[in-house]
Amino acid sequence: MKTYSAKPSEIEKKWFVIDADGVVLGRLASIIANHLRGKHKTTYTPHMDCGDNIVVINAEKVKVTGQKREQNKFYWHTNHPGGIKERTWANILDGRFPERLIEKAVERMVPRGPLGRTQMKNLRVYGGPNHPHEAQAPAVLDVAGLNAKNKRSA
Repeated sequence: MKTYSAKPSEIEKKWFVIDADGVVLGRLASIIANHLRGKHKTTYTPHMDCGDNIVVINAEKVKVTGQKREQNKFYWHTNHPGGIKERTWANILDGRFPERLIEKAVERMVPRGPLGRTQMKNLRVYGGPNHPHEAQAPAVLDVAGLNAKNKRSA
């Protein structure tokens, strides 16, 4: 039996919408990364973009366990002397762009390189409950219902 390798004409991309309200960040990011890569499909081919389009809503209501909200930080450097900056996850979630936390978590689970950058373009994250992709008729992907550990109430 030969190993299956998908051709670009055989790839079928679907649209999914995920509600991140109360869902644990790491579990959500790993499920999104698998769907972006297409690893949940039987026709998965590592060198092709055979993943789906994912729309995440309510990014500002995502949960993190333990003390990660206050203790974990993102660092960056301004390329000036003494220009290291940091921002805690709480600052990001309570700030102007809470969707960046989910984007960064998923980005670090997708391979680096041209294919990973292409797959990340299929992810759209919105802080609130509204999104402009109703015309694509996205199916609901219930991440909270997949496993009891995926959702935290408090």
